Amino acid sequence: MLALKAENISKQYRLGEVGTGTLSHDLNRFWHKIRGKEDPYLKIGEANDRTTKGDSEYVWSLRDINFEINQGDAVGIIGRNGAGKSTLLKLLSKVTKPTTGKIYSQGRIASLLEVGTGFHPEMTGRENVFLNGAILGMTRKEIKRKFDEIVDFSGVERYIDTPVKRYSSGMYVRLAFAVAAHLESEILIVDEVLAVGDAEFQKKCLGKMGDVTRGEGRTVLFVSHNITAIKELCNNAILLEKGQQIMQGEVNRCIIEYQKNSQVKFSYDYLNHPEKVENDKIQVKSFITEPIAGDMINIKSGVRVTVTFMSKLENVDIDLSFFLKNSHDLTVMSTGLMVCGNKDAEKGDYTVTFEIPPYTINEDSYYFDFFWGINRSEIAFRTEAFGFEVNGMQNQFGEIIKSPGILFPQIIHKIEKV
Repeated sequence: MLALKAENISKQYRLGEVGTGTLSHDLNRFWHKIRGKEDPYLKIGEANDRTTKGDSEYVWSLRDINFEINQGDAVGIIGRNGAGKSTLLKLLSKVTKPTTGKIYSQGRIASLLEVGTGFHPEMTGRENVFLNGAILGMTRKEIKRKFDEIVDFSGVERYIDTPVKRYSSGMYVRLAFAVAAHLESEILIVDEVLAVGDAEFQKKCLGKMGDVTRGEGRTVLFVSHNITAIKELCNNAILLEKGQQIMQGEVNRCIIEYQKNSQVKFSYDYLNHPEKVENDKIQVKSFITEPIAGDMINIKSGVRVTVTFMSKLENVDIDLSFFLKNSHDLTVMSTGLMVCGNKDAEKGDYTVTFEIPPYTINEDSYYFDFFWGINRSEIAFRTEAFGFEVNGMQNQFGEIIKSPGILFPQIIHKIEKV
């Protein structure tokens, strides 16, 4: 049974203006409408790319989004900043209307889009529970029945009769989430508000949302940059990029596709790349990943990582460490070594090679955090721009072979002064 359906929904904004346009624009739209013609301002506008300076004063925050979400699904909305994630949730929550398209929903929607949405700062926590619950569609009888449970979950019982203007942002979000999560709605929409809470509260919220989907069969839409939380909570995902829908489907596939599109460099040569990876101490000259054996990287071949960099320093100790992360932002491996272990180190080029043994890491996309340390203390350089992709292998039954997950493999290091 469908819970939500979006048909060709788009949202256009006019930059630098409050509202959708001027009186002349509204009259022009009306004139085209009574003549049975298309809105002229739907034909203009640019994609929402914040990294480039556009020519149009109109921007499409979302363009031609189509999806169907079944009842009981937990769906993660993922994408980079400015992809249109929050705009999509506002449209689904009916906070704002789409410029084009239609949204169909089955059941009551509870949304938590910003910290303390619907809270009045002069009112106490107790009063705001009733106020916010009423805004979300709960009856007074329903709020009374759930009040103790809401306060217990929020953990602010001691301050429940204190005006919320004296609450910290963490206390705000605790109480606001507790109200929304305990509303007996069919659909729960949660934006990136959990980033405000501490680690214990985030874990508690994720557990509650898991109970909502798996235990109560309600539908959850969840926006977060915490890829691990998306993977743990959601079974499906929607990937957005610059207002466009890239894909919808199984959460792991969407996460891997998101990682592929996140500007990870699978190889790099500073002579041929417009963006130089350097600072005033270290310059990365090249980076390459290749199979130790065979023609392509897979779990059987192993991976050889070669980094060539130029040190702009002398008479210092230089050490290099890397942390290997998978597409879910989990660190799966780390290692480090001393590049120059004496005070007579000279300026120049160095090549460092790491070899990750076969059957150590599984099919996935991976990227690095690199750290160049100076005299064992100062971090000289860090980048998350380098990575590689591992392809799985199938056995005779067509099943993907899985790595045994060696925790501390013997990683081979090699250092050369060029």
